[in-house]
Amino acid sequence: MTNKPTILVVEDEEDLRDIIIYNLKREGYDAIGVETGEQGLGQANAIKPNLMILDLMLPGMNGLDVCRQIKQDSNTRHIPIIIVSAKGEEADIVSGLELGADDYVPKPFSPRILLARVRAVLRRSREAEEENAMSLNIDGLVIDSNKFQVSIDGKPEKLTKSEFSILFFLASHRGWVFTRYQIVDAIRGEQHVVTERAVDVQIAGLRKKLGGHAALIETVRGVGYRFKE
Repeated sequence: MTNKPTILVVEDEEDLRDIIIYNLKREGYDAIGVETGEQGLGQANAIKPNLMILDLMLPGMNGLDVCRQIKQDSNTRHIPIIIVSAKGEEADIVSGLELGADDYVPKPFSPRILLARVRAVLRRSREAEEENAMSLNIDGLVIDSNKFQVSIDGKPEKLTKSEFSILFFLASHRGWVFTRYQIVDAIRGEQHVVTERAVDVQIAGLRKKLGGHAALIETVRGVGYRFKE
């Protein structure tokens, strides 16, 4: 067994892939490289890496489809993803971030820049795991962050990733008032572009699923939302 973080590099350009892997290993990481989206998806499910570096332009399954499937699968959605993309693909980068990618690095890039992003994303991931490694039980509403599950009076309730993240964030800070943008920054990162309306829609859907516990999420007029103390 090794305590080194494992990083999966999905890049079809062999020379670039080799350079990335070389620099990662030199920094003390375990690095594995593949060249297609299908191989990347298979390795993500097989080894559950601590981080993925994912090119968007890949033969066969493209990077966005890989990202989408990883973030939709409960077994792999926790894997942080750094997108690497050629300049001029801003729309795809935004799509990747909206799908749940954690960061992006435009090509061409220096190894030092990529390594700095890798360290930052891994650090945020560790901090999030430490913060979220808990289960909350509030008047029959059980929020298990380890299993990404919610139950109400013993009955499981299926939430989207965004709904779960909002619920857990608010419930972890009972009584605190957060603006819509503070909520977005906390669950998705400051670089994610979102409107106030999007947060309201998520809250409305969440309240509907919470049923009799919907009143636990309170609207603070002119400010935002809080979880009832």
